[in-house]
Amino acid sequence: MWGKTKGKSVSKAHTTTFDTLISSKTNIEGDFQFAGGLHIDGLVKGTIRATDDSEAVVRISDIGEIDGDVIAPHIIVNGTVHGDVYASKHIELASNASVKGNVYYHLIEMAMGAEVNGNLVHHKKPEKTEKPSKGSVATADDKASAAKDSVELKAVSSKVSNT
Repeated sequence: MWGKTKGKSVSKAHTTTFDTLISSKTNIEGDFQFAGGLHIDGLVKGTIRATDDSEAVVRISDIGEIDGDVIAPHIIVNGTVHGDVYASKHIELASNASVKGNVYYHLIEMAMGAEVNGNLVHHKKPEKTEKPSKGSVATADDKASAAKDSVELKAVSSKVSNT
């Protein structure tokens, strides 16, 4: 029925185990790794990567902001991410979430009001906590080439349809 959830949400299941806090008064520049739980209220400029802990959780609050990629098994976003998000198991996009990049996920929850300005890419099986390989994700050069081919194809199609 309305308002009832069938399973536990990651945000409810892991809320008591956040080992690391980046407060709203903290700005971090540079990449870093974490294990366990990470809660972010501040600004991080760099890549956030979970170690091989399959239950690692990163939670970005409504006042948290990331300028870089986020790579972890479980990710909860209620703030802003300027970069790609790689959730090998589960991602939850809350109502204030704003992702300006691609979202790679196995399972996804998305609340009304969340926004993704990029692609949603589904993986059928949970993967290790790492960026997808170059073969599975289009590079910027590949995207530019595909866009160029698409524009050329449209130009050819319009010439054909006008004759």
